[in-house]
Amino acid sequence: MSEPTTPTRNDGPAPRALTEQELSRLLSGQQFGVLASVRKTGHPHLSTVLYDWDAEERVLRVSSTADRLKVRRLRRDPHASLHVSGPDVWSFAVAEGEAEIVDPADGAAPGEKPLPDRRVTILLRVSRLYGTALEVPAQD
Repeated sequence: MSEPTTPTRNDGPAPRALTEQELSRLLSGQQFGVLASVRKTGHPHLSTVLYDWDAEERVLRVSSTADRLKVRRLRRDPHASLHVSGPDVWSFAVAEGEAEIVDPADGAAPGEKPLPDRRVTILLRVSRLYGTALEVPAQD
């Protein structure tokens, strides 16, 4: 049986907080994220979603069908977060806020044509953005 290992101190660079502009750029540069809503038990429910980020309005838009579990959960409790991975495993952005479920025509971005068939738009009005990046120096 092997001896238990003790975690070692990492002497490498520490992650740094992303600026508001960097966070917005990361959200704009991706299409997929993980939307977290709240179950009745208080535990998170995670869904991979396709989204659109409106930096000026600080709103995320997600199209869904009205009968999806995430939509039902957000109608009950609008607290939600969207996690987006960055270009490497150490960078990410999180947008937190309250979601509103709207008719697609009401939630459409300017010039966007909403899809028919029981579609709804989840509008996540972002109240908090945060995330980090880890810059690792090139090895010689």
